[in-house]
Amino acid sequence: MNTTATGVTTSVSRRVAAGREQEFLRWTDAGMAMAGTFPGFLGGGWLRAASDPEQYHVVYRFADEDTLDAWTTSPARKVWVGRGTGLAQDTVTHRLTGVEGWFEPQSTLTHAVRVSAPPPRWKQAVTIWLGFFPISLLIAMFVTPRLSALDVVTRTVVASVVTTPVMVFVVLPFLTGRLRRWLHG
Repeated sequence: MNTTATGVTTSVSRRVAAGREQEFLRWTDAGMAMAGTFPGFLGGGWLRAASDPEQYHVVYRFADEDTLDAWTTSPARKVWVGRGTGLAQDTVTHRLTGVEGWFEPQSTLTHAVRVSAPPPRWKQAVTIWLGFFPISLLIAMFVTPRLSALDVVTRTVVASVVTTPVMVFVVLPFLTGRLRRWLHG
């Protein structure tokens, strides 16, 4: 039983069958909603590969190994996986803890071989700060002033709901791509 304070993420690369993209996305969203009913589920989503429009990366994040394993071995998930037969083919599955997944070289998303270790945590922290500071500043300047009628908890929830996906899906992939040599040097 391995538990971590930072959670565990499973990333599944799937090649979608020709002409079945919308059906695949509905199936994936249903699976995400179903995962959300399980204890320890922290969130998830999907990304379409820029270089290959039939390749998708689906990410599920859980509090720890035990809660992820409870979901992956559940009868409900097995039924959901069965409903997706023929929609897509799993090509690679990764299981990562912490924020290391943001710093994995892009090639590990399509190849099972890991090409390098995650960078030192201090480099990860610097990279996250480089993205977080300007996004936080923009949110503080343009979003939170429009929410002044709300209490501080609600304003903070709104700010974090906006900031988190921007960081995870836009800023961190952009920064880690630009800082690759420094991060892995």
